Amino acid sequence: MDTLIKNAVICDTESMTLRKGETAFCNGIIVDSRDSNAECVIDAEGAFVIPGFVDVHTHGRAGYDFCSSDEEGMRIAAKSYLATGTTTVMPTLASAPYDGLLTAADRINSVRADTGGARFAGIHLEGRYLNPDFCGAHRKELLAPFSIGELEELVFRMCLPCHITAALELDGGKEFAKKAKTLGATLGLGHTGATFEEAFDIYKKYGISFTHLFNAMPQIHHRSGGAAVAGLESGAFCELICDGMHISDEMVKLAYTCLSPERLVLITDSMEAAGCPDGDYMIAGSPCKVKEGKALTAEGKLAGSTLDLKTAVENLMSFCGIGLAEAVRCATLNPAREIGIDSTVGSLSPGKFADALIVRENGGKLTVEKIFIGGRLV
Repeated sequence: MDTLIKNAVICDTESMTLRKGETAFCNGIIVDSRDSNAECVIDAEGAFVIPGFVDVHTHGRAGYDFCSSDEEGMRIAAKSYLATGTTTVMPTLASAPYDGLLTAADRINSVRADTGGARFAGIHLEGRYLNPDFCGAHRKELLAPFSIGELEELVFRMCLPCHITAALELDGGKEFAKKAKTLGATLGLGHTGATFEEAFDIYKKYGISFTHLFNAMPQIHHRSGGAAVAGLESGAFCELICDGMHISDEMVKLAYTCLSPERLVLITDSMEAAGCPDGDYMIAGSPCKVKEGKALTAEGKLAGSTLDLKTAVENLMSFCGIGLAEAVRCATLNPAREIGIDSTVGSLSPGKFADALIVRENGGKLTVEKIFIGGRLV
C-alpha cells in the first residue's frame, strides 16, 4: 500500500539537518511526496522520521548466533533486530572451522530473500584471518593464515555484498587484500597488531575501514599511535561499539572529534545474548557469561555486546553532546557507505528502500512509534 507520512520532522542524513515536511513510499521505495497518490496517510504529529538503522557488524541476537543458527533461528533474530529499529543487517561470522563458515554462509543466503524481519544485506566475515595476539574472544586454534583459494570460495559462497575483517599486516595480507578488492569485497582492518605506518599504508593502498576502533588493537601510546591513530588520521570509516563498556565515554568523544559525523560508524558487535536475559551464552566458539548486560569470556575478556543501535545512537548523543541528525547518520548512512550499499539504504532519499522509523526524543532517549521496512508498517 502506498503511504504518505505528513506533519513530520524529516531527518536528512546527507546534510545532517532536520526539516518539517513529509515523505512518501510507493511499491516499497521512497518517492518524492509531491508525486504521491497515497492510499494510506499517516499523521506523524510532529515526530521525527529517520532512516532505519543499518548494523554492519553483528554476530546475532535473540538467542541465535549467525555461525551456528538454523534458518528458523535467523528469522527469529531478524524479527528481533527489526523490533529495535534496525532494518538492515550484515550477519557477521566469527572465527570458525572453514567448512562451518561455508555452511553458515549458505544458511544466511537461504533466508536473505525472506527473513520476516530486518533485511540481510550481505555477509561480514570477521574471523579466521586475525592476529593471534589480538584475537579477543576468538579462539586461537580457529585462526588460519591467509589463503587466496579460501578467499575465492568464501566470497563466492557468501555472495556480494561481502565485507571482510582481517589483520592485513600479517604475511600474505597484501595479496589477500588485493584479491579481495578484485572480487568485489570491502575490507576492514581489525584484530590487528599493525603499526601506525603499516595501518596507514594499508588504508592508502586498499581503501579499508577500521573494525571496532580501539578494540582488539594496540592501545594508543604517546610514542606509538598504532592502528587506532591511523584510523583517526586517515579518511577511512571507523567503527565504534558505543555501549559505555568497550570504549570509555571520553574516548568516544575524542574519536567523534577526530572523525566527525562523516566517518564514525556505530556498530553493535552484538552476540546471541542481545535482547535476552543474563546467563550463559556462546560467541566465536567460546562460552561466555552475561551479567547486567556485559558479556565476558571465562578469561574475563569482553565477548561482543548486548547493544542495539537505538541505544548506541542515544549513547553517542549523550557522550558527545550532539544532536539527533548527526548521531543518526552514524547508524544509517555511514555504515551503508562503509560496505557500499548506500544506493539502497541509509537515507530517506527517493529511490531507496522505504525503511523508516517514526520516533520521538525525550531527554536524549528515543521512543520508536512506528517501523517501516520496504514500505510495510511492522
